[in-house]
Amino acid sequence: MKYMKDKKRILALLAAGILVIVCLLPMIFAFRRGENSQGEFMAAVGIAIFVPVFAYICMIVYRVLKGRNPQAREGIRNVVFDVGNVLMDFDWPSYLKSFGFEKEKEERLADVIFRSRTWQERDRGGKSEEEYIEAMVSEAPEYENDIREIMRRSGECIHPVEYSLTWVRFLKEQGCSLYVLSNYCQYMLDINRKDMAFLPYMDGVVFSCDVNLLKPEAAIYKKLLDKYRLDPTECVFIDDRKENCSSAEALGMKTICFENFPQAAKELENMLKS
Repeated sequence: MKYMKDKKRILALLAAGILVIVCLLPMIFAFRRGENSQGEFMAAVGIAIFVPVFAYICMIVYRVLKGRNPQAREGIRNVVFDVGNVLMDFDWPSYLKSFGFEKEKEERLADVIFRSRTWQERDRGGKSEEEYIEAMVSEAPEYENDIREIMRRSGECIHPVEYSLTWVRFLKEQGCSLYVLSNYCQYMLDINRKDMAFLPYMDGVVFSCDVNLLKPEAAIYKKLLDKYRLDPTECVFIDDRKENCSSAEALGMKTICFENFPQAAKELENMLKS
């Protein structure tokens, strides 16, 4: 980044020097031609005054437009979203509770399904849905039928939220480039994709199941940055998990740990203004 800024400064100085020379040359030629060239000399003076003034006006207009468009200014240009609990509501506790199990059974099923390593690895992909279910069943074979039913309907864990489409549309109108970086299993993605009305507004999408990587592993963030040629210092990453934000920060991205929409929207607004 520093190299690019220095390069831009050098080019700007060269352009200014060339402009000064172009403005002065007509005056020099007119002066050397003597008294009969007074008209040409005055015209050259006029050009020498007009060109810098015009260039200055163009610079002012550019700065005004640049200030209105986040995409044109230095700083945050790219907003990277997680999906679950950011752009959609991921509420597995309420979903599990809807089955009406006794408390002890509910906690056991939560442990072998939603709080298990298998559930996380399911987002990585690379195996069939049946293989993940079998791994869960092996932890609590006495609840096999319940595990299979919970997993069959697992797409019901996640729901659209009202603000997400309005939010991404607003950011798009402000000139931001938008991306998704989310842990998501293929089975649930196939069910939920129809509810992701925000996807058409995204400039790029990386789901964990498509690349066989998981947040907070650094490799999945690098996959997004490399695939879409993003400068991490121009990105802000929004996620509801602190460990995922920490990994993004380690790569140079700014982050917002999502707690609720008003909080995240306000923090993002402040970043875009700075």
